[in-house]
Amino acid sequence: MKHLRTASVLFALSLACKPVAESQTLDRPQPQRTPIPQTVSASRRTPVVIVAHDTLPAVVNIQTEATMTRREVDPFFDPFGFFGGRNRAYTTQSLGSGFVWSADGIIVTNNHVVEGASRITVNFNDGKQLSAKLIGVDPDSDVAVLRVDAKGLPTAPIGTSADLMIGETVVAVGNPFGLSGTVTTGVVSALGRSVPSKEQGRTFTDFIQTDASINPGNSGGPLLNIEGKVIGINTAIYANAQGIGFAIPVDRARKIVQDIVRYGSVHSAWIGAVTATLTPEEAKRLNIRATRGALVARVFSGSPAESAGLRSGDVITAVSGKPIDSRESFSTYTATIPSGQPVTLTIIRGGSPTDISVRPIDPPQNLGLRILDEIAGLRVVDRSRSVYIDEVTRGSRSDSVGLAAGDVIVAINGTEVTSVKALNDALIQSAERSSIVLSIARDRYIYNLTFPMGT
Repeated sequence: MKHLRTASVLFALSLACKPVAESQTLDRPQPQRTPIPQTVSASRRTPVVIVAHDTLPAVVNIQTEATMTRREVDPFFDPFGFFGGRNRAYTTQSLGSGFVWSADGIIVTNNHVVEGASRITVNFNDGKQLSAKLIGVDPDSDVAVLRVDAKGLPTAPIGTSADLMIGETVVAVGNPFGLSGTVTTGVVSALGRSVPSKEQGRTFTDFIQTDASINPGNSGGPLLNIEGKVIGINTAIYANAQGIGFAIPVDRARKIVQDIVRYGSVHSAWIGAVTATLTPEEAKRLNIRATRGALVARVFSGSPAESAGLRSGDVITAVSGKPIDSRESFSTYTATIPSGQPVTLTIIRGGSPTDISVRPIDPPQNLGLRILDEIAGLRVVDRSRSVYIDEVTRGSRSDSVGLAAGDVIVAINGTEVTSVKALNDALIQSAERSSIVLSIARDRYIYNLTFPMGT
């Protein structure tokens, strides 16, 4: 079975600790940038010129190589491959953008820029070229973090995306089509966009939309405000778009980068609530006095959500005062919450709004297997590098569709699994989804079955 793309979010960070990437940037002296020549008149030193001048040294070109193997056959003597043909290795190359996040060699780019790469080379604005090591990725946000062996690099100042305004001027910097150091301008067109990507096989949420040109090769570069601070990471995920570009909000990216730098992967905090998007039609059907929000579909026993008093049927309308209108926006906001830090949820219950405080925790070690048991009624075992169903709970959904001991779970949400541990990990990453899809093998057939996460 083909291995499709996976997803993940969040990490644990004490309030007393400084963010890792920021402290690294601040602790090291920044190299002196060449000033704008005095011959340039004040009228030409526009804010965009200053942003471009100050940021370009921190923007890099990322060159990747991937070694692929393809089976070839003789078109004359064996056109149908009856005699097996032969494997031939070939190398593919691609270009992308990135920028220096911290002065000691942390580079940030898009996941799709480096996906599948066997070699990554970072080309700096001053002509320096360094090999890079991939530290970690978050496919759900299309973020990748690299490290190069260098100190005192020029950095792009990290701002915030929390106070962005529709219509404010932004500047995108990158290397579209291999043309290094390209600067484009535009405005913030919209916030909180959900963007489906056929190329990457997933829907990205809470993206910044801009009309600044973001083209292939421009992906991974910074999107900056007029003060020259990074407010997003450009990503070219919308094929054939004209006048529409998207960027990952830097507040979301900051959490991801800090997690990856510290742990090598994104750490998830867990609330223990499964939600679904509340539509006006669904609100009318359920007689709920709210038209938008995240409808609580399940609360796991023993979870922080249960301890806080959250119930199935509640509608979450805001997280820490930030309004939400869907399951995706709820997941996006909770994705930046550190484990152990209380967060205020505004909910509608019985027609009246109220606030409750929830303290997320690290996901329990066997949360994925517990989810599998509770929503599907399945228990599994490892056998011959495969995940076999060992027991089916009588009366469960799995029992009703005819699953039986001896069937094999080969994938979860399109991602191949070959061990109970891999299945558990994949299910933990899916803990906030409204449903999961299990691919079950029996004899020569594979069946894809959907299991709602709600009660």
